Amino acid sequence: MTVLIVESNPHLAGVWSRHIERCGRRVMVAHSQEQAINVLQRTPVSIILLNVMLDEGSAIAVADYTSYRFPKVKVLFVTAANFFSDGSIFNHVANACAFMPVSTPPDDLAAMVEHYAARD
Repeated sequence: MTVLIVESNPHLAGVWSRHIERCGRRVMVAHSQEQAINVLQRTPVSIILLNVMLDEGSAIAVADYTSYRFPKVKVLFVTAANFFSDGSIFNHVANACAFMPVSTPPDDLAAMVEHYAARD
């Protein structure tokens, strides 16, 4: 199973990546919408860990592209903002499976990735 992490902060993406790799998963990292779409076009992924607030591009566009091209791939959203804190992201993004604060401990994020990826 390959996990795609889409996070603008390289340090944070690296921390998440190491924790997920410890679970035996292959991890690809993208830092923008464009990079994420490029990865999706050439690498099959099982789940995406996606920050709602990307520095370059739109997380919603990444989720929409994924939903259209790969409808079984789930997206686990993380954010540091209060945007979508009411849970409305689930109304806007069909393949959203979870919405967590960016401050969630990396081991917990890895466990969530494992949980949702195992459901396929």
